[in-house]
Amino acid sequence: MRIVACAAALALAACATVDQSPAPPGTAVFDRFLYEGQDAQPDPGPGQYRNPILQGFYPDPSITRVGDDFYLVTSTFAWFPGIPVFHSRDLVTWRQIGNAIDRADQLDFGRLGLSRGVFAPAIEHHRGTFYILNTCVDCGGNFLITASDPAGPWSDPVWLPELEGGIDPSLFFDEDGRAWILNNGPPEGTPLYEGHRAIWIQEFDPAAKRTIGPRTLLVNGGIDLSQRPIWVEGPHIFRKDGFYYLIAAEGGTAIGHSQVVLRSQRVAGPYVPGPRNPILTQRDLPADRPSPITSAGHADFVQLADGEWWATFLAVRPYAGDHYNTGRETFLLPVAWEGGWPVMTRPGETIPYVHRRPSLPPARTANPRRLATSGPFTDLEEFDALLGPHWMMPRNPRERWHEVGGGALRIRGRPVGLGDPGNPSFLARRQQHLNAAATTRFRFVPQRDGDEAGMAAFQNEDFWYFAGLARENGRDVLKLERRAGPRDPARGIILASIPSPVAPGEPLWLRIEARGPTYHFAYATRAGNWQPLFRNADGTILSTRTAGGFVGAVFGLHAFSPGQGTR
Repeated sequence: MRIVACAAALALAACATVDQSPAPPGTAVFDRFLYEGQDAQPDPGPGQYRNPILQGFYPDPSITRVGDDFYLVTSTFAWFPGIPVFHSRDLVTWRQIGNAIDRADQLDFGRLGLSRGVFAPAIEHHRGTFYILNTCVDCGGNFLITASDPAGPWSDPVWLPELEGGIDPSLFFDEDGRAWILNNGPPEGTPLYEGHRAIWIQEFDPAAKRTIGPRTLLVNGGIDLSQRPIWVEGPHIFRKDGFYYLIAAEGGTAIGHSQVVLRSQRVAGPYVPGPRNPILTQRDLPADRPSPITSAGHADFVQLADGEWWATFLAVRPYAGDHYNTGRETFLLPVAWEGGWPVMTRPGETIPYVHRRPSLPPARTANPRRLATSGPFTDLEEFDALLGPHWMMPRNPRERWHEVGGGALRIRGRPVGLGDPGNPSFLARRQQHLNAAATTRFRFVPQRDGDEAGMAAFQNEDFWYFAGLARENGRDVLKLERRAGPRDPARGIILASIPSPVAPGEPLWLRIEARGPTYHFAYATRAGNWQPLFRNADGTILSTRTAGGFVGAVFGLHAFSPGQGTR
């Protein structure tokens, strides 16, 4: 049964429904999840857009145009579903239309670290078919998936064993109908230094979905091997004015990141570096500049119908030093052409937070159900239908442990915890702002010691905070746990614990508030009556700098029950 109760602090309206139907033992019932975010950045004026265009953990963007429509994909590593697919008609307003990896049997992430799995997908379209090339790191290698509709369904992977040892494959269709795969791979012979890689090309048969002919080395190490460049990767080829242009990232994914360009009169080379590389970077700017955008690179170009060129690329927004919790995000800039070569940023030029819009009709007023991707926004999930495509979980599920609908999300606790490299009962969405808050209302009745349910701020299995109701030593408590590295217990360390403020089965509100490097945790027994659980928690443990890897922080809902196993 559902009854009406006021919940002004949780909803955009004054009142909302509370699901009071009985839950099975060990199951938590969540009936609201509110995300709010607002950062101190310039507002776009008339005819301008805001960077980043996809805030939060959306790295390694690849883009393609089909008529008046643009499609974009990004990396998700070992999160499931994987490889979000976005659609836009103006390059600024984006809507996620699906996930290319949305069936548990497409790929197997097993017990991989969350920064393994699917790296740097590349999307292309040719004669009615969409192609995504990708690498499943430590879970099968390089593969191809296809679809007639970019919203899906996408095919099962077709594996490309000839690319063994490589990553970041992309596909290029030439004007003569031939297709080519290029990718990052080991150099010829023994690498000369750590991070010495190469770019290779090989012909591809789209009908047979296999590579053919010899593999050819295009770039050894980077633009200038004598400078010992590291991690040349994310390559793409396109044609313009009789030349083949090869763009690639170089310098690693931290503050030394950049984008470089070469060109040739033949698709298989030889390629000559441009005169002013890198064509995109922020590594030459003062580290103490205000509101910095750093680590820019891994770009992909797209040409508009009127001939303009634009590029999507990744960069980050640190709140201090190299600390950022929002992960690597997707940005947009125009591409200028000077003397037959592309230019994105010039030496000393900062990436702007606001810029002139592309010469495309602006998107119509957003549907209120469309999730915003940039700027200040609020997102209320009422669990009245299927979860939106932006919700995800660590690694593939092997059983059904959640149900959604009728105004409630029910999560069944299992003996897989946040500190385990498995598939815990945890559903999450990205933290998309440096200053953000997540709020939920839920009911949970712990049945035995170890049972717990609530909300987490999570970066990977070694770095997280969890606030929730639990049974500890025969008592129901509200607690906050933290895991700040692999040396901490997998169950975390208790930072705060109080007797449960609600009777069994009564609703409880939880709130996590992020303010750059600081996180606050609060609870309420009625709407708006917030009480502190723990303040000024160290949020830098959720940063990529501290936690390592390539992912960003998320807020999510979790339940755990020890059952017959261990955590």
